[in-house]
Amino acid sequence: MPRLLRVLTAVLTLSLAAATAAPAQQGPAQGGERPPTPVTVVTLRAKDVTLTTRLPGRVVAAGVAEVRPQVAGIITERLFAEGAEVSLGDALYRIDAASYEAQVAAAQAAVAQAEATRGAARKEATRLRELLARNVTSEQAVDDADAALAAAEAGLQVAKAQLLAAEIDLDRTTIKAPLSGTVGRSLTTRGALVTAGQAEPLAVIRSLDPVFVDVTMSAAELVAWRRGHMQARLGDADRTVSLNLPDGGGYEHTGELTAAEPQVDTQTGVVVLRMEFPNPDKLLLPGMYVQVDMPQGVVDNAILAPQEAVGRDRRGRPTAMVVTPENTVEERVLTVLSDRDTDWIVTGGLADGDRVIVAGLQKIAPGAPVAPEERAAPAPAN
Repeated sequence: MPRLLRVLTAVLTLSLAAATAAPAQQGPAQGGERPPTPVTVVTLRAKDVTLTTRLPGRVVAAGVAEVRPQVAGIITERLFAEGAEVSLGDALYRIDAASYEAQVAAAQAAVAQAEATRGAARKEATRLRELLARNVTSEQAVDDADAALAAAEAGLQVAKAQLLAAEIDLDRTTIKAPLSGTVGRSLTTRGALVTAGQAEPLAVIRSLDPVFVDVTMSAAELVAWRRGHMQARLGDADRTVSLNLPDGGGYEHTGELTAAEPQVDTQTGVVVLRMEFPNPDKLLLPGMYVQVDMPQGVVDNAILAPQEAVGRDRRGRPTAMVVTPENTVEERVLTVLSDRDTDWIVTGGLADGDRVIVAGLQKIAPGAPVAPEERAAPAPAN
């Protein structure tokens, strides 16, 4: 009996010790703080941002010339390679010139005849004046001789004009380039009969460096430009325009605004603007659809926030999670002006030096402690 009592006493003592030790072991686990959640942040910097608007447009050749014959005849030769570069005055086609050479010869003979007639009339007028001085002839005869001389002079001028016209027609049997540029495919063949001023061109030459891009802009925006509001907003910012190609890539050369159509389309309410772009590689072709980024104004001390850092609250307002100096999370409501590439242009809610969270947003909440790590800068493109 004393032994059983000692065993029961030992068991009871161990149970009390375990019950006393259990709360002491669970206390730190229940009352301890959670470790900070690792997040990736981007430190923001304020800077002046130029606002741009994207306008649709079409490429237009700086110059277009349709090659047409100015005399009639049979095409005997084509003198250019299709798609080649030609210069002003280069020979493109040759027309059978036999009939025009004959016309020049006839005109030359007419000039010679008119010169002979004029010479005879001049001699007759001189002789009659000498006779009049000796009272051998009448003044009427002298007047008739002077009139005949004047008619002969006029006849000579007519003959020379006809010779010049014949020489011009003969020269036009060689059809020359009226413009420097790129000539397209030939629209006629050797042996074809052509006529002066025909409706169908023989070929088309286009000047492709530089080229124009015609874009459309709303009348309200154009009025702001006319009144100088846009210029005031732009200040000293770069006013050049950039181009986006049909494949989505950018164009390496920048352009400038050169002209605006002086009327508003009554159906669409837009105005056509013309931009000029260099095209040394002939990458831009007439008719190509492109998009132009045109500067509209400058926002001072704006923040470019990464788009992955901006979300929406239940009311649809743009928000961002910011790491405070104490490394806790703070939710900010933002004022977003527009987008720019992969960023949002923010004018309210964020300041220079703020650290916005771009990764790990699913594991945090406002007020939670975090362990921020700056996102590595992207590697430069090769």
